[in-house]
Amino acid sequence: MPMSEEKLRELYVRCAGEEPLSVVPLPQSGSNRRYFRLSGRGGRTAVGVLGTSVEENRAFVTIARHFRSRGLNVPEVYAVADDMTAYIQEDLGDTTLFGALSGGIGGSGVEPLLVRTVEALADIQMRGAEGLDFSVCYPQPDFDRRTVMFDLNYFKYCFLKPSGTDFLETRLEDDFQRMADLLTGETCVAFMYRDFQSRNVMLKDGVPYFIDFQGGRRGPVHYDVASFVWQAKAGYPAGLKERLVSAYIAALRRYVAVDEAEFRDRLRHFVLFRTLQVLGAYGYRGWFERKPHFIESIPFALGNLRALLERPFAEYPYLTDVLSAMLSRLAGQERKRLTVRVYSFSYKKGLPDDDSGNGGGYVFDCRALNNPGRYERYKNLTGMDAGVVKFIEDDGGVFAFLESVYRLVDAHAAQFIGRGFTDMMVAFGCTGGQHRSVYCAERTAEHIAAKFGADVRLIHREQGVDKIIRGR
Repeated sequence: MPMSEEKLRELYVRCAGEEPLSVVPLPQSGSNRRYFRLSGRGGRTAVGVLGTSVEENRAFVTIARHFRSRGLNVPEVYAVADDMTAYIQEDLGDTTLFGALSGGIGGSGVEPLLVRTVEALADIQMRGAEGLDFSVCYPQPDFDRRTVMFDLNYFKYCFLKPSGTDFLETRLEDDFQRMADLLTGETCVAFMYRDFQSRNVMLKDGVPYFIDFQGGRRGPVHYDVASFVWQAKAGYPAGLKERLVSAYIAALRRYVAVDEAEFRDRLRHFVLFRTLQVLGAYGYRGWFERKPHFIESIPFALGNLRALLERPFAEYPYLTDVLSAMLSRLAGQERKRLTVRVYSFSYKKGLPDDDSGNGGGYVFDCRALNNPGRYERYKNLTGMDAGVVKFIEDDGGVFAFLESVYRLVDAHAAQFIGRGFTDMMVAFGCTGGQHRSVYCAERTAEHIAAKFGADVRLIHREQGVDKIIRGR
C-alpha cells in the first residue's frame, strides 16, 4: 500500500481505535486532493483526504472546525496528520444536491430543498464569518480588484477574442475598471464561499451539508447567490430564480438590514461578472483544451447572458455593446437551433409519425400511472385541465416517473445541442391519449424549454392540439 494511504490508516486508528477493514478510492475531483472511504466494524465509515497543498488543507481544516463551532452543517474533522498532508473527516454519504436535481425541477420537494440551501448559505456567510481568522484562507483572505480583473481578462482572452468579435482594448478596459470598482466598493464582513454550487452540497438524511469551502474568503454575499442561482447548466426558470433570491434575502435579514431593491440591483452586476467568468473557463477548457463537457455548457451561459442584456447595463455601455455584438456573431455562426417535438398519443391509435425523417427518439409509457379516465368526473377533461392535474399530482407517482424521464431527455438534449443537431422527439403514450400522456407531455415540454432554451413543438395528437413553446 502507498505510504500516503498508510497515513490515512494511521489517522483512522487514532480516531476509531482500530484498523479500517477497507480503504476504497472515491471519484477524483477537479482538484489535487484525493478522497478515500475508510470502513470499519459496525458500519463505521469516514472519508480520508490526501492533499499536496498544505496551505489549502490547513484552510479547510481550520474553517471546517470553526464552522462546526458555529453550529453549521459541515463535515466534522476527526484527525489531521502532523505535516497537514492528510486528514480524516465525517462521511456524509454519496448524495449531492446536483444528483438530486439531475432529474429536473419538476418533482415535488426539489424547490423546498433549493430554498433550504440558499437559506443555509446566509448562515454560512454571516454566522461563519463571526470570529473567523481570514488570514488562513487560501490562496488569499479577501475578494479584491486583482481577482476581478484577472477573471475579466480571462474572459477577454479565452472567450471574447476567440469568438472573433471586434473591440477596442482601451474602451473595454475602462468598463472593466468600472465593474471592478462596483464589485469591490462595499466593505464586507461576510464569508464568501466562492465555489457555492450544487456539487458541493451533500444531502445527509435529506438535510444540506456543505463541502469544498477551502477557497472561501472575506467578500460580498452577492457572489455566492449569483454562482448558485445562475449556475449555467442548472437552467432554473426565471420565476424560481426570483423565489430563491427572495428566500435568501429573508434569511440574510436575520443578520443585517437589507434594502431588497438595492440588493437585487447589485446582484445583477455579480451575475454578469460570474457569467463572464464562467465563459472564460468554458472557452479555455472547451475551445482550447477541446473538452466536450465545457463546449456543451457554452450555450447555457450564453442564454444567461442574453437574458441579462435584455436590460442593458448603463454602467458599462461599451461592454454591453461588445457583448451584444458577440452574441450576434456567435448566433450567426451557430448551426440551426434545436427543435424538440413532444407528443402525447393513444397506444390504440399507434405511435406518432416522425416528421423529421430521422427516426428514433424516446417513447414513454404512462399506463403504469393512476388513470383519471376511470372516473366519470374526469372523462370529458384532459391532462391540461386543473382537476386532472391535481388528481395526477396528488397520487405522487408521476414525480418519480418524470424525474427518470428528465434524466434521459436532459442528457440527450445536451448532446444534441453540443453536436449541432436540429431535431429531437419525445413521446408519451397512454390508453386514450387524453389524461396521463397529456399531463406528462405538458410538463416535459415546459422543462425542456426552460432548461435548454430550445423551441418545443408540443403536439397532443388525440386532442388536435399543436403549439409552440419558445425557449429563451
